[in-house]
Amino acid sequence: MKRLYRSDTNKVFAGILGGLGEYFEVDPVVLRLGFVFLLLATAIIPGVIAYAAAVIIVPRRPAP
Repeated sequence: MKRLYRSDTNKVFAGILGGLGEYFEVDPVVLRLGFVFLLLATAIIPGVIAYAAAVIIVPRRPAP
């Protein structure tokens, strides 16, 4: 079963975009560039709120 987790290895801040990249099998750099574009297009505040909500909602990967 495929689950979304924050990445512990591919992260810049909290691992949200790295985890999304692992989940959708996409390069996280592409997701980061898209996120920066969205931040700039929406006057930054909505993107920061969405990222903060994702940090709270998306769990960390359980220890093996």
